[in-house]
Amino acid sequence: MIVRNSFLIIFLFLNFMFFSVNLYSQGQNKIIQLSGVVVGKDSISGVGGVHIYVPAAGRGTTSNPYGYFAMPVLGSDSIIVSAVGYQKQNFIMPTDKGESVTLIIELKPDTTILPELEIFPYPTEDLFKKAVLAIELPNRKDLDNLDESLNKDMLRKMYSNQPMSANMNYKYFMDQQMLATSQKYQLPSNPLLNPFAWVKFIKAIKRGDFKKKD
Repeated sequence: MIVRNSFLIIFLFLNFMFFSVNLYSQGQNKIIQLSGVVVGKDSISGVGGVHIYVPAAGRGTTSNPYGYFAMPVLGSDSIIVSAVGYQKQNFIMPTDKGESVTLIIELKPDTTILPELEIFPYPTEDLFKKAVLAIELPNRKDLDNLDESLNKDMLRKMYSNQPMSANMNYKYFMDQQMLATSQKYQLPSNPLLNPFAWVKFIKAIKRGDFKKKD
């Protein structure tokens, strides 16, 4: 009697194990249509070129420029999501979500801060300063010519030797005509007899206005 009961218990246990393994195998072999959108940190814009693949099966896909992807997977598949500049993510495909699953995958940026590196072509700071001071600009000659052209003495000399313009000639002609009209019925004045003119002449001599200038 005890042997019969033990045999019955073993038989029931084996049937239970077989049934459990069968259900687990069916869940693993269940084909699920996985689709979704991969978004960035702002959760608004899609990220294109993201790899969604199953390493064990050697299959996968890539998200389009809007971040959308779709691919068939099996239940309990380990799925990896990776993209350049973002942290890699992985998850196990559940078997109790139906035949079609849609996900929104948010990627986290993977930022690597490198230490500061300064590169100088000169071994010392003094050599660098000397090299900077010794640099000759490509338009150095043009700048020197410009400085010479804008020299104050040169500009003053050019202005003093400038010929009379048309307006100045017209003004001079009108002044001479008015003078001739005013002196038409009187003797012309002699500047040598004008005391005020002599005073101006003497002051000009004392100032040195008539000295030869270089």
